[in-house]
Amino acid sequence: MASLGGDLLYHEPTEEKHRDNGTQSSLSVLQRVETKEDAVNCDCNAALGLNEIDENETDSCKKQSSVFGASINLVNSIVGAGIIGIPYAFRQTGLVSGVMLLGVVGYMTDKSLRLILDVAYFHHRLKPQKVTNFEDLMSYPFGNSGSLFVLINMLILAYGAMVSYLLIIKDTVPNVLGFDSDDGYHREVILIATSLIIILPLALRRDMASLAFTSLISVAADIILVFFVAFCSPVSESIASNGGLWNTLQKSVFKETIFIGLGVLSLAMSCQHCAFIVGGSLANISQLRWATVTFRSIGIATSLSGLMGVSGYLGFQDETEGDVLNNFEDDSVKADTARALLAFTMFFTYPMESFVMRHVIARIVYQKEEDMNDETHKLLGGLIIRRHFWTLVIYILTLIPALLVDDIGPVLSITGSVGGSCVAYIGPGLAYLGVNGDAFLVWAQGLLLPNNELVEKNYYRNSPKEQEDITNDYDENRWRCKPIWWYLLGFPVWCYIASIGKAGMDHRLLQEQFTLIGDATTEKIDTVYTNTRELVMSIFFILFGTTALIIGVVSNIYVEFF
Repeated sequence: MASLGGDLLYHEPTEEKHRDNGTQSSLSVLQRVETKEDAVNCDCNAALGLNEIDENETDSCKKQSSVFGASINLVNSIVGAGIIGIPYAFRQTGLVSGVMLLGVVGYMTDKSLRLILDVAYFHHRLKPQKVTNFEDLMSYPFGNSGSLFVLINMLILAYGAMVSYLLIIKDTVPNVLGFDSDDGYHREVILIATSLIIILPLALRRDMASLAFTSLISVAADIILVFFVAFCSPVSESIASNGGLWNTLQKSVFKETIFIGLGVLSLAMSCQHCAFIVGGSLANISQLRWATVTFRSIGIATSLSGLMGVSGYLGFQDETEGDVLNNFEDDSVKADTARALLAFTMFFTYPMESFVMRHVIARIVYQKEEDMNDETHKLLGGLIIRRHFWTLVIYILTLIPALLVDDIGPVLSITGSVGGSCVAYIGPGLAYLGVNGDAFLVWAQGLLLPNNELVEKNYYRNSPKEQEDITNDYDENRWRCKPIWWYLLGFPVWCYIASIGKAGMDHRLLQEQFTLIGDATTEKIDTVYTNTRELVMSIFFILFGTTALIIGVVSNIYVEFF
């Protein structure tokens, strides 16, 4: 009998994808210009090493990124509006706690990025299923509820980020152009004009790989901006006025509003909603290549965020605003230069989040993202293709609140507390625990019966007969009295989640009727099996995210209304 530890092959009918060349003549002028610009952009990206050819890619319209290009895109998706709010986050957490939390959030972001893509692309049970997005990954153990959980929170996270980007543009560009903040509606008019001219054309593009070159510009501007804040913040004067560095640190170890700051940090570092889009654009993806992308990207983003947070907070301390550049003088040439750099990053980062929102809408409205990019189907009487229509809708829905709201701090904190906690922590933890539900249940039984010889370190590497015996033993012992630590550590909850995940996985894979072929000693390269450390980490993710979500929302409500 074939072992569950062997190679899994999923036999499904092949589907030919044809493209009608005759429809090319019906493309609008906008689409032709876009195609021409894409070709030029692709040449620039290739020259810079941002794009590669995927050896398995047959669709000439689908561009692929190199490790460097994917890293730049991921850094750009992280270092957006969030980085300008890091000093504000440190004001809410306290400097010492803020630095520690930033390190924890950075580590957990890197870990969760690898966790979800490794499970989706390389897990031995899902590898044949070709899972290519976060919501599909969650749908295997938890069905439509899991998919909807991810989609809604991706929508919240992307929407909040885009509103923040537009708010920053409204704050910065008018000052750079010489307008006073009280000059009527100049800020709103400038926001509309600049976003229409710069942001919208980039957001209308089809593939994220097309943005690798603009992402490189954006990241370069971010780096310069961080060093501006580091060198131009009045750190020495601020520390001296507070009695020296030691007194300053003593006053900023911990603050009651720490979870408000954690929400901002979670939003600033959150990029899990972009993970599959960036990972999907990576040519010849493997565990090593993706790990290289995440390590480089998170390392750069965490370092830049730490430098920005420490220098910005020490320069202005309790007066630090949500946009730290608002703390600088309006008529300062240096500050206006920094504002111009920040505007550059916002112009080039907004389209990244627009891709995410468009992906969510495609899954909700059309069920398939390919249908969103289908240029043969047009809306409004054949005037506009689907991708352009929904991009315009997203743009308008984010522009309206940006025109009405002025304070970016609450936007960053609330969005991070809700969407960031769910997408960055709770979602990845649930996904791993659910997909490996059967292995978790067996591991939990092994904790109760440490001398059970049938419980191996890896459940899937046992023979089918041993797996059946282990499962039967678990069913016989699940209702017996448990020790007190079982309840204190929440094992009834984790086992309940794992049971739902196990049932969901078994049902979904049975529905798809895949075939198991191979033996337990045969393993393919880049095939992931369950291990205890990752199971424990998934539980920590869920606990951390749930705590950040609940206390973050409560803290925001308390600060705003009491």
